[in-house]
Amino acid sequence: MTTIVPIGVTVFFLAMGAYALAAPAALARPFRITVDAPESRSEIRAVYGGFGLAIAAVLVLAVIDGGDFRRGVVVTVGFALAGMAAGRVVSRLVDKGTSFYPIWFYFGVEALAAGLLFAAA
Repeated sequence: MTTIVPIGVTVFFLAMGAYALAAPAALARPFRITVDAPESRSEIRAVYGGFGLAIAAVLVLAVIDGGDFRRGVVVTVGFALAGMAAGRVVSRLVDKGTSFYPIWFYFGVEALAAGLLFAAA
């Protein structure tokens, strides 16, 4: 489990990052984000694409390296995912409710991945 979990999270970030770089408007569409200008496409590509691929890369290095570096990366990515999930909870507290997909679906993915990473650290 200590290797399988980071690899699974790596695949998630790799897929998200590649999709964001290739089709930023399609990635944002389920969230009702309008991506109709070069600036908005750049933002999606940077935050979801570039950041996602960077997280995937550092997770690969962590799996290869093992040791303290691996533990630090796994815990850090776990906290990043937990922060994303917590942001969705805050949004729910200050905004009106939303349907299950996409918000609560991704909350579940983020919270589960964070918990699994913490357990694998």
